[in-house]
Amino acid sequence: MNPEKIDVKTGKSRFYFTDWAGPDIPVWMYIPKKGKIRHMPIVMVMHGAGRDGDRYRDEWAPLAEKYDFIVIVPEFSKKKFPKSRSYNLGGVFKGKDKKYQAEAEWSFSTIEPLFSKVVDMSGSMQKEYTLYGHSAGAQFVHRFLFYKQDVRVKRYIAANAGWYTTPDFEENYPYGLKGAQISKQDLKAALQKDVVILLGDKDVDKTNSNLRRTPEAMKQGVHRFERGHFFFNQANERARELEVDFGWKLGIVRGASHHNGQMAAAAAKLIY
Repeated sequence: MNPEKIDVKTGKSRFYFTDWAGPDIPVWMYIPKKGKIRHMPIVMVMHGAGRDGDRYRDEWAPLAEKYDFIVIVPEFSKKKFPKSRSYNLGGVFKGKDKKYQAEAEWSFSTIEPLFSKVVDMSGSMQKEYTLYGHSAGAQFVHRFLFYKQDVRVKRYIAANAGWYTTPDFEENYPYGLKGAQISKQDLKAALQKDVVILLGDKDVDKTNSNLRRTPEAMKQGVHRFERGHFFFNQANERARELEVDFGWKLGIVRGASHHNGQMAAAAAKLIY
C-alpha cells in the first residue's frame, strides 16, 4: 500500500461498511483538507439515540480541521439496530429472553474492522484510535470497554451517558455485571485502560423524556451528571478492591448541557 495515496476525499464524505457479519452501515467521514493524512490521528465517534451520524460528523468537522485528525462516524439505524439493546448495549444479548449472540454479530464488533478499513482506504500509518461517544454513544463506549479487550483503542471518551452498566457483580445486567458474561479479569483490564468520563455540569435535567427512570437507573442518580459521578466513583472503588492501577479520569465541561457539540469541543483537546 502506498501511504501517500488515498481512495477517499478530503473534507466530508460517506461510504458503506460491509466487512463484518452484520448489515451494511453508512459511515460519515471527515478528513482535513490540509496536512499529511497518513499521520493524522483517527477518532471514531459514536452518535446518540437520534442515530444521526451525519450531524455528529458535521459537529466534529471543524474540530478535525483545527486539530488535524480524521473523524469516522458509523451510523446504526433504528431499522437495522432496533432499540437500545442493539446499539447502546452492543447487541450482546438478543430479545427479551436475553439470548447471548455470537460475538461476530454484536454491534461492538463493527469498530475494529472499520478502523482497519479506514486505515487501508486512507493510507494511514495509525496503529490505534480514540473512541468517543456522546449520550447513547457514551453508553456504547463504556460497554465496549468491558466487552472488547483485545482492541487498538488508545483512549476511550464517554460523554454524558444517560445510565451505565456499573462494575458491580452483585447488580443484574444491564445495570451491573451479574449475568453479563464479563469476568473479573475483564473488569481488571478495563479499569486500567485510558478512559475519560466526560460530563457537562449543566446536564442536570431530571425531566427529559429520554432519561431512563427505572429503579435501577435512579440508584445511579437523578440526572446524567450525578450518574456519571456515580459510575466513575464506583469504578475507582472497584480498582482499589481489585488492587489494580486505576487508569480513568473524570472530566467536567463547565457550562455544557446535553449537547454533543459542547462536549466534542472539550473532547477534541484530548485526542493527542
